Amino acid sequence: MRLLIGSFFAFAVAALVGLGLTWLTLSGSTAFGAITIGAWTAWPRTGTTGIDPYARAAIARTGQLPLGLGDGVAFYALTDEKNRPFDGRCDVDLQGTTPPARFWTLTLYDRDGRLVPNSLNRHGFTSQEIIRDTDGSFEIHVGPRARSGNWLPTGGVEHYTLVLRLYDTPVGLATRSGREAPMPSVTGGQCP
Repeated sequence: MRLLIGSFFAFAVAALVGLGLTWLTLSGSTAFGAITIGAWTAWPRTGTTGIDPYARAAIARTGQLPLGLGDGVAFYALTDEKNRPFDGRCDVDLQGTTPPARFWTLTLYDRDGRLVPNSLNRHGFTSQEIIRDTDGSFEIHVGPRARSGNWLPTGGVEHYTLVLRLYDTPVGLATRSGREAPMPSVTGGQCP
């Protein structure tokens, strides 16, 4: 009887630990082969046949369609450069340039992957509509209060994610200079 109870207990613990770790892995950003540049992180292998099983399972769970490697790469930012999570009640500034790309988009999502609702119905910028300085650099203000220039409203949402998609770019698997690619800096600003 002791052996039966001990075996059942061991099976129950193994099942709970295994299922718990699987859920934790699939709900987090644990895909392999990440490229991190400042506050931005990308997983270029997710759009290839060399995708790892954890990334494949996470994509199946969320239903998101990754960019194919030949199309481009998507960089995600959940925090600023000082590793503070984005808060929609606070201001964040993006400054600088992007790596070479034929076209890029910057989009604001909530943590569930939905566009953040706001009064202007502005959810992002593209490389063709952004206001740039004479040297090609730009500054984007992300926050709840209206600002002049490139302003992306957060609608006061508690947490959000910025996604920078680079289309037709050399940054990805084939490049070894991915970590040195010029990405916009992400700095926190005023918070009420």
